[in-house]
Amino acid sequence: MSDTQANFFSHPSAIIDEGCAIGEGTKIWHFSHIMSNCSIGKKCNIGQNVVISPEVVLGNNVKIQNNVSVYTGVTCEDDVFLGPSCVFTNVINPRSNVNRRGHYEKTHVGRGATIGANATIVCGNNIGAFAFIGAGAVVTKEVPPYALIVGNPARQIGWMSEYGHRLNFDGQNQAVCPESNEHYILSNGIVSKQ
Repeated sequence: MSDTQANFFSHPSAIIDEGCAIGEGTKIWHFSHIMSNCSIGKKCNIGQNVVISPEVVLGNNVKIQNNVSVYTGVTCEDDVFLGPSCVFTNVINPRSNVNRRGHYEKTHVGRGATIGANATIVCGNNIGAFAFIGAGAVVTKEVPPYALIVGNPARQIGWMSEYGHRLNFDGQNQAVCPESNEHYILSNGIVSKQ
């Protein structure tokens, strides 16, 4: 456990293994298990019954809802939201009688991305910054930044703003977020904020 334990909250029923670094202001709730050598940033909120496997890296202000499994090989940048019961995998072809430890595939979740309730992220497929994965989606390929992804298998149906609103691009390939009034441009299949 981190030397800074006094700087974060951990419910008495939570288990935190040795070698973890946990940032100031983070909250870890009922029955969650933070396994060895994890790095968890500042002001994270880890809900009830969450499992974070060894060596997972979470940035600052990551929100993890109840019943989420984050397996070894996953990294999340700042401001990521993981919805209730979403799950990551880390082996493409698991078999009970074949030990594949040490062969985990990596998955990176970019800054500000949202993964909806009950979504599954198949390992080795990165999620771009500010992407929005709908509830129940099964992600089987790379997700570009700002993409709106739904379904099983997941497919892209649009683009989202950094505030989580669907972007409607005009004939000039420009869009405005209705909440923030920030401007976006779509060029060669890539969205960027102006």
